Amino acid sequence: MRTEQLYSLYKPLLFSLAYRMLGSVMDAEDVVQEAFLTVFKSGSGHVQNMRAYLCKIVTNRCLELLRSTKKQREVYIGTWLPEPLVAAAGDETDPMQSYLQKESVSTAYLLLLQQLSYVERAVFLLREAMQYDYEEIADIVGKSSANCRQIFHRAKRSLSVNDDPGHSEGLDSRQTAGLVEQFITALTSGSAAQIMKFLSADAVLFTDGGGKVQALAQPLHGHVRISHGVAGLINRWPESFACRIAMVNGVPGIVIDKDGERWAVLSFKIKDGLIDNLYFVANPDKLMHLPTGE
Repeated sequence: MRTEQLYSLYKPLLFSLAYRMLGSVMDAEDVVQEAFLTVFKSGSGHVQNMRAYLCKIVTNRCLELLRSTKKQREVYIGTWLPEPLVAAAGDETDPMQSYLQKESVSTAYLLLLQQLSYVERAVFLLREAMQYDYEEIADIVGKSSANCRQIFHRAKRSLSVNDDPGHSEGLDSRQTAGLVEQFITALTSGSAAQIMKFLSADAVLFTDGGGKVQALAQPLHGHVRISHGVAGLINRWPESFACRIAMVNGVPGIVIDKDGERWAVLSFKIKDGLIDNLYFVANPDKLMHLPTGE
């Protein structure tokens, strides 16, 4: 099979794995490119299972990258959130977006994965998301199949995964989009009372400025504090700011533009028809991969 065919066939799978391992769109893209470059340089004649071979390259490169950047994460300023994965307009029919729509890549799910050690994360994803058997996982991560089985069950207990955390509970994509559209209207009104209507009582706002832009040092708890804080911020916004709905990490979210440039991305965890968590990413380094405004 030619390299171009391999790329088209396996890129969505490999990107999904790398992105969930790393929480970085740009690093995931680099890792996937490196994997295909390795195959191109070494050839594929000796490879019996190309899917497993590529997943092994990607997994090991992700583990190396996570270990080498561990110190950076430890000294990260404020709350760390994953780089948002935003689908551009017209991407609905793109094979990559079609694949990711079926996967759990929501911000809430990625943050759950961050609770796991690097190896636990790899084993969990290879088993839960990629449906590999333990013998295959053992070959990929360099551990025994019995050890991988133990690691997987430990990881699953740690996450307490009873339901799929990657999707908004009780709402399909169309219902979620409707809720987000209404929330945008409430935001643009600048009314704390209107904003509060869409938040659960125990809602939490997480903001990530990475020390590059102003953000909350700690998460903000409670629908009253969040609604008044957000309303106060919106009422100070100049007319150069604009909100629009977009698919963010596989579910409807909000892209905020300033003077036609990406300024922030807001994604949600929705529970019982209300917004339970808000994830606000404004760190410019995490928005560099996003296309500019239409």
